Amino acid sequence: MENKYDVIILGAGPAGLTAGIYLARSRVKTLILDNGTSGGQMNLSHMIANYPGFPEISGHDLGMAMRNQAKSFGCDIITQADIHSMDIDSSLKTFEVDDEGTFTSDAVIIATGGKPRTLGLESETRFKGLGISYCATCDGDFFTDKEIAVIGGGNSALEEAVELTRYASKVTVIHEFDHFQAFPWAVEEAKKNPRISFLMEQTIREFRGDESLNSVVSSNKRTGEETVLDVSGVFLFIGYVPNTEFLKNIVELNDYGEIVTDESLKTSVDGVYAAGDCRAKRYRQITTAVSDGTVAALSATKYIMDLNRN
Repeated sequence: MENKYDVIILGAGPAGLTAGIYLARSRVKTLILDNGTSGGQMNLSHMIANYPGFPEISGHDLGMAMRNQAKSFGCDIITQADIHSMDIDSSLKTFEVDDEGTFTSDAVIIATGGKPRTLGLESETRFKGLGISYCATCDGDFFTDKEIAVIGGGNSALEEAVELTRYASKVTVIHEFDHFQAFPWAVEEAKKNPRISFLMEQTIREFRGDESLNSVVSSNKRTGEETVLDVSGVFLFIGYVPNTEFLKNIVELNDYGEIVTDESLKTSVDGVYAAGDCRAKRYRQITTAVSDGTVAALSATKYIMDLNRN
């Protein structure tokens, strides 16, 4: 593998893989670096039903299809990449990757996505992996025929609550408000499922258990009345945190840690673009990540062409 590229992409989720497809197909020499596996948060979705052209496809299968398509056009991909250091301020961008070497490029696309938001409770940390999970696809079957709770009120929470009824005998959705932030169809699907019940206007106080979780304690935000719900597992879907900590004081971030871009997805640093859930935008779906990847790739291609002309 040669170490000089036209574009290096950070992240192999839908945004990064789409950018890789567009760049490699345009014969722009491209490398994708990801500190995990290909697919990003798509891997957390058991079934995706709103991706155009696929009435139903697993997140893993969709991610692998994107990866294989990018590789078929000549895009190099390194997963489990431990980036030791990087310099994206200079005209020649540099990445030192442990066990792989040093890679350089003229342009960079940051598509590092985000990670699940936590409640920040000490008891949450204590029972993480011992009853508390952030991935229905990964852990749902561990709770077959058991009662569980889902915390959250957005699309992900309600969609995954429905998915978890494939395993659990009962799912209680716990939400902090008296209404949901999800789309109407997601609310309707959850409400009509006989295995799902709802506990609204709640503040999570504590998770309890011995060697593993056995209950979650919440209180009503209006009355203060405490509820102890006996469950074997809790799944949290309360939003995301962008994976941008490593970019502080390098590119412009907003108050939420999201990367600020213009309409071409250019960041505050010349030759650096951002795509997907790590950038500041309103909607976060696989299709919007794919759109971002396309725009970032086209913008980076133009940047490379302009460099070569000069």
